[in-house]
Amino acid sequence: MPEYQEIIETIEMIRVENLDVRAVTMGISLWECAGSTLWKRGSRGDLGDNIGRKIRTKAAGLVSACERLEQKYGIPIVNKRIAVSPIALIAADQSVDQLMEIAVILDEVCGEIGIDLIGGYSALVHKGIKPCDQRLLDSIPAVLSQTERVCSSINVASTKAGINMEAVMQLGGIIKDAALRTRERHGFACAKLVVFANIPEDNPFMAGAYMGIGEPDCVVNVGVSGPGVVKQAVEDAIKNDPDIDLGSLAEVIKRTSFKVTRTGELIGREIARQLDVSFGIVDLSLAPTPTVGDSVGEILKTLGLDGVGVPGTTAALAMLNDAVKKGGLFASSSVGGLSGAFIPVSEDIILSESVRNGTLRLDKLEAMTSVCSVGLDMIAIPGDITAETISAIIADEMAIGVMNNKTTAARLIPVPDMKAGDKAVFGGLFGEAFVVPVPNNNMSGRFIQFGGRIPAPLHSLNN
Repeated sequence: MPEYQEIIETIEMIRVENLDVRAVTMGISLWECAGSTLWKRGSRGDLGDNIGRKIRTKAAGLVSACERLEQKYGIPIVNKRIAVSPIALIAADQSVDQLMEIAVILDEVCGEIGIDLIGGYSALVHKGIKPCDQRLLDSIPAVLSQTERVCSSINVASTKAGINMEAVMQLGGIIKDAALRTRERHGFACAKLVVFANIPEDNPFMAGAYMGIGEPDCVVNVGVSGPGVVKQAVEDAIKNDPDIDLGSLAEVIKRTSFKVTRTGELIGREIARQLDVSFGIVDLSLAPTPTVGDSVGEILKTLGLDGVGVPGTTAALAMLNDAVKKGGLFASSSVGGLSGAFIPVSEDIILSESVRNGTLRLDKLEAMTSVCSVGLDMIAIPGDITAETISAIIADEMAIGVMNNKTTAARLIPVPDMKAGDKAVFGGLFGEAFVVPVPNNNMSGRFIQFGGRIPAPLHSLNN
């Protein structure tokens, strides 16, 4: 049981430092629905009905369970989410139009039971694109532009398989199309699409969550976030000891992460018990919001950097990410997902401002992704960027993940009719962002058009 002092510290974290449970995500397996192939064109048929029924049965009590625990502990639970088995496989024999109908069912069911977002409109194509994968890829622009809650993730690379450049090439055009279909919302559909290398099966954060093939029938995963808590701990440590060094500050971050992880696991296990489902993992990720005081960028500045993106930023982020992971692993044997520091530009007020003032550029963001837990996340780019350049940016990011045997991702938003320096507004937790300049646009086309697959690195053969 937590000590009295720990309880007091946790209350202070909630009251002053923006500690929250960022996401409770219920993973629901749809494999038993996959045999329901009697789809009647123009109607929802057995497959759609069974998917909707399974989600309602498992998740109907999720929101109320979260609300009870919010009242009991006073800890905000910001998002209640669902992740399902990869739809490309569950609906493998469905047409593009039927996939669209399935997506509408997912969206409507989540609306009925109060779920914020649903992930799993996904395909795993790191070694090749099956016909069912291709149909899902073809449907993504329409699905993401015509639904509010449905999120899509595509795994195009892994350390074992290399990079599927055929998929990367297609996704540049898919992202452009999705952005144009939501022109009036600054390309918002692209905020619900993530391209991955080494995608985790138990990630509770959107838009990349899906129910992994090796997961149980139903599971609760929790994502806890506390950038404000870590920032305050670092500030207090420096104030109390002006001569403190970086090694000691890393220890402060690790101890703080330990406390935050314990809070998340407590919430996750109680929700799983109330709903009589498995508890999966707690993902301790410093996932910022647009709120002042809830920023990874603020932590980096507290560590002595006068701006995010200046020399030293990558080293500071590496230290932060490592300390967070160590603290989480020490606190719980159920740490999973991504766990570390996120750098989503539009969702972090300091990162967004750093783009505006020019200290943070695309090349520096790419360097930072080599040591953070996600990748090029929620980055607004000019609307006139070519599809091939988008694909090339994705390919660079996938290479970082493949060569370093880590999860990386790209969530890029080409904002129609906007140029570098303009501001795109996505709303809510998605925030707002200044459009990042992309130098050398339209200079990578021949490379991307080769297609094929970039082979796995040599070191993967020894694992």
